[in-house]
Amino acid sequence: MNSPRTLPLLLVALFVFSFGLAANLQPRFQAIEDRRHESNNLFILLLGDSSRMFANSAFIEADAYYHSGYYPTIFDNNQAFRTPHLAEDTGAVTSHNTGNELGFMGPPRDWLDAFTRHFIPNRHTHLDEGGPTDDLSKSSEVEEILPWLKLSAELDPDNIRTYTVTAYWLERMKKPGEARRVLLQGWRNNPDSYDILFALGRLYYEKDHDITRARNVWELAAKKWEALNEQQKSEDQLIFEQITTHLGRLEEDAGNYAKAIDWFQKAKTVSKTPADIQTNIDELKKKIAAQVPLAPEKLY
Repeated sequence: MNSPRTLPLLLVALFVFSFGLAANLQPRFQAIEDRRHESNNLFILLLGDSSRMFANSAFIEADAYYHSGYYPTIFDNNQAFRTPHLAEDTGAVTSHNTGNELGFMGPPRDWLDAFTRHFIPNRHTHLDEGGPTDDLSKSSEVEEILPWLKLSAELDPDNIRTYTVTAYWLERMKKPGEARRVLLQGWRNNPDSYDILFALGRLYYEKDHDITRARNVWELAAKKWEALNEQQKSEDQLIFEQITTHLGRLEEDAGNYAKAIDWFQKAKTVSKTPADIQTNIDELKKKIAAQVPLAPEKLY
């Protein structure tokens, strides 16, 4: 016969076991929750830090597809492909490419190498310019690079370049709504990214014609950049010049010439062509001078 105390003891034991199990699992679930900003993809948790390597491989695969397969392997000279052309063509990154991008394969190593080259792409082309056939009607095929870029973003959600490049090509394909969603997702994952904010502001200004929102986003981007340490600033001056010159043009178009001058002055501090920016500043000063009303003549 069961003792009348058996059931209460079992309940107490079950409670203790449940409490202990919860205490053991809670840190693990918290660790998973902390990593949800990286991705909701289960592969991220399984691959760990190696997911970034696969993300870069997916990005490079997109760049190779963009060149219709005419792309260096690990055995070729890749000096002209250090910065993927997908990113370089956006104009928002500093290129580190050198050398001849047309001759990365070098001379044939032997007769077999020379023979096999007849069966692989042998021209440097870009998919959005018609690819190897030069048929501009097929430029829409650039859309086929998007799955690779999306995979790269999922595997490494902290890689800012992936979001800005993906958004750029979505704009080129006349899909500003999708570009905006990509940038907003990137901003959520990287709230301190001035690169993403710059791209987002440009989208608001050029596609949505929303001056107020573009101004706010670009001003926030400028603050994010100015919060960097001096070494980081020296390594990434191009983006700050773009942010400030765009703000300068925005204020100039809005008739706020004094504010425009302030932004152009900031751009001048990091620009490689400060004389050109000074020309803009001088023109704005003339416009301000023309706005000053003449003093009325005194009546005697």
